[in-house]
Formats: sequence, structure tokens, C-alpha cells
Amino acid sequence: MKSGSVQPAVAAAGQTVSNIPTGRRLTIDDFEIGRPLGKGKFGNVYLARLKESHFIVALKVLFKSQIEKEGLEHQLRREIEIQAHLQHPNILRLYNYFHDARRVYLILEYAPRGELYKELQKSHTLDEQRTATIMEELADALTYCHEKKVIHRDIKPENLLLGFRGEVKIADFGWSVHTPSLRRKTMCGTLDYLPPEMIEGRTYNEKVDLWCIGVLCYELLVGNPPFESASHNETYRRILKVGRARVREIIGGSCWACAAWGAHTACLPKSGRARTLHGPRQFTLFLFLL
Repeated sequence: MKSGSVQPAVAAAGQTVSNIPTGRRLTIDDFEIGRPLGKGKFGNVYLARLKESHFIVALKVLFKSQIEKEGLEHQLRREIEIQAHLQHPNILRLYNYFHDARRVYLILEYAPRGELYKELQKSHTLDEQRTATIMEELADALTYCHEKKVIHRDIKPENLLLGFRGEVKIADFGWSVHTPSLRRKTMCGTLDYLPPEMIEGRTYNEKVDLWCIGVLCYELLVGNPPFESASHNETYRRILKVGRARVREIIGGSCWACAAWGAHTACLPKSGRARTLHGPRQFTLFLFLL
């Protein structure tokens, strides 16, 4: 991988992070490598510590051969450039990156409480207070992204990490895109979270992220995504049939029907134009009052 517009010797977004050396090219020898934090198709993530400052980070190690085999060099470069320029308390920081002959290394903020997905697996559902906090944090982070003309396109529990105090941090910008017009046509993301406009191949905008947090809110409260099905085709069909009547049908037997329906009416209209982040914020207040 050749260096793109983000220079590997400089901290992310041109910002100096006092605990991370700048002005020289980093190598793997600058780090003490600890336990694995996660494994993926293209590499692994490790807990690591900078030898010079003892600063704790998550080191994402990607194999160039796998990236080149899948033709994802451009996507990786885009991921680095986008995440490096985002600085928000609910977005995982990308401090820097470097590479050698075989691997690309991303120096990421360490989120000590791991994936939201694992928390959800343990408890199956989250209570209304926890869900309200997550929705508020996500709404704030996505407002920031959209103001920067960035669409994440893959919000889901696996891509949300938890900081020391349990605060949510959006991670994995592999499907994200920076687009000044906020209009795209590429189909991407995770099946259960795909909005109707992507499935239908229509041009879409940042409102696809709002659809995703509506689906996420339902999954956190109920324990499974609202359009989940045994087959891909049936999932597509359920998504394309979405409407207020359909949402009521889906959540009718849920103890959180009223709360989840509140999120859906705010975030899950079939028309992207009708989706708004004001809904999740009002919904958050509603949950806190329950």
C-alpha cells in the first residue's frame, strides 16, 4: 500500500497527540504487543503499548496480501483518511498509521469495554435507560459526521465499541464515504440493517444512517433486528414493505412495543426525506421518563 494523502509520520488529522511520536516514521518495534482484542478476515487487533510513552492503544494489523486479493486498497485508504479527520467523543480515534512490506498498521484508540454486540449477547436486551443513552450519543456523533459530509453506512452493534465509562464509540469506517453532495448509489452495509433505498438501487444520502439507528434501537430493546428472517429474500421483502402498519405488526407482541415504535416512526419511514435525528433525541427523553 502506497501512502495516500494522510502521511504515516503525522498524527491523525494533523493533530499532535502528545503520547504518540510525530515527525518520524513509526515501526512495529515502537510497540509492546499484548493480547488479541479481535480477529477479522484481513487481520487482527491487539492491545498494544508505545514503548516510549507507555500510551495504551489498539493496534489493528492488516495483511496487504489479503487487501490486494480483494481489491480493497482504495477502500482502506478512504477509511484511514475519513476516520483520521474525525474527532468526537463518540467516534473511535485513529491516531496514526504506518506500514511495512507485508502489513498495514492502524493505531486506534483503545475502548476497554469492547463491543456493544458482546454486551447485547450477554444480556439479550438492554434496558430503556441504557438504550436512551446510546441513542443520544449516536445521534450526536452522526450529526457531527453528517456535518462533515461523512456517511458511515454500517451502523450495527458489532461496529460500536464501549469506552471506559461505557460510552459508545463508532468504529470501523470501512464502508464509510466522504461525499460533499451527501448523495451515493453504492449498495453496502449489513443485510438486516439495509434501508429500502439501497435495496432498490436508488440514490441515497446520509439518512441511511438514521435508518440504521432505528433498527439498532429496536434490536437493543427487543433482542433481535425488526426485519430478521431465515432467508435473504424474505428480509428484503420485509424491509421493502415497511410502513407504520408494518412496524406495528412487527412489534405487536413486544413488551417494548411503544418505545421501539417511537424509534421507528422517527428513523424508519420508507422515505429517507422523512427521517430525522430530532426523533431519536425526543425518544431518548421519553425513555428517561419511563
